Amino acid sequence: MTEAPSFIELALASRVLQFGEFTLKSGRVSPYFFNAGLFQDGASLSSLGGFYARRMLNSGLDFDVLFGPPYKGIPLVSTMSVALARDHAVSMPYAYARKEVKDHGEGGQLVGAPLKGRVLIVDDVVTAGTAANEAIQMILAAGAEPAGVLVAIDRQERGADGSMSAVQSLEATHGIPVLSIVTFSEIVDYVRRSQSEAEIERMLAYRDAYGI
Repeated sequence: MTEAPSFIELALASRVLQFGEFTLKSGRVSPYFFNAGLFQDGASLSSLGGFYARRMLNSGLDFDVLFGPPYKGIPLVSTMSVALARDHAVSMPYAYARKEVKDHGEGGQLVGAPLKGRVLIVDDVVTAGTAANEAIQMILAAGAEPAGVLVAIDRQERGADGSMSAVQSLEATHGIPVLSIVTFSEIVDYVRRSQSEAEIERMLAYRDAYGI
């Protein structure tokens, strides 16, 4: 059974998910906005880690290390690792990256467990796929193999070329799965049950215009 309604309710309670009119970096005016940076207290972050952990376990995906790209991927991979140990007795090594290479102390760009074997990338959302592609290059440079990408939300909208979404492009280019806790379609289903008729119309119009 999908956990989408429970996850959406957590996101709404934390104001991570908001409805209205939001201009995206792409220039599109979206009827909703998702900002994982607003999971900003221990309780909500703990719950979030649980959603990530269960989605990963339910997928059956095989991997050896968790990896969080900078910057939002860092707390996400950390809380997911804690949730796996706390709730499922799975102690999983994890690593994350800095945007800048550190030139003192231990140095380098990677922090935490060595990237080896199959590596699962953990992030908030795939928009253009830039962060995921950069993470894949880091994994390959370390001699490891990308196993997949796990995000909170799949926006399910067309990329710049109009033929596929950023998620589909990642899957096709790298031959790896991109998993999400919730999809845009599931958010639309939730809106049908809980929001105003005007909000429903805006969501459906956006899907008609940009959906994949």
